[in-house]
Amino acid sequence: MTMDLLKQIATSRLPISFYRAEDIDKIRILRAAGLVVALVPAPSDCLALSGGTGVAQVLAVTQKGREELMHFNSPELRHPRWRMRMPTILTRHRSTGASSSPESRRPAGPQ
Repeated sequence: MTMDLLKQIATSRLPISFYRAEDIDKIRILRAAGLVVALVPAPSDCLALSGGTGVAQVLAVTQKGREELMHFNSPELRHPRWRMRMPTILTRHRSTGASSSPESRRPAGPQ
């Protein structure tokens, strides 16, 4: 089934290549549906839209593809750890007291 292949692709390290004709046809379907970004060979029979020998390479699963997988309830599908949370940027705030003003930081001297 095409969704099983999408699930396999989503859990694999990308890019991934497929060589079997039936897998290449499934990649064409996933690409036409906008679920993956893929490079597929041109169809050899334009009427049947089935390709000959070649290699299909999947470069990415689109956001729509991930949403479809979540719709089909794939609990074992995990996003990469770097996508789980945004990095936390810590900044130190200066106190707003009189000692932090630019005038108070100047050395006392003749004026």
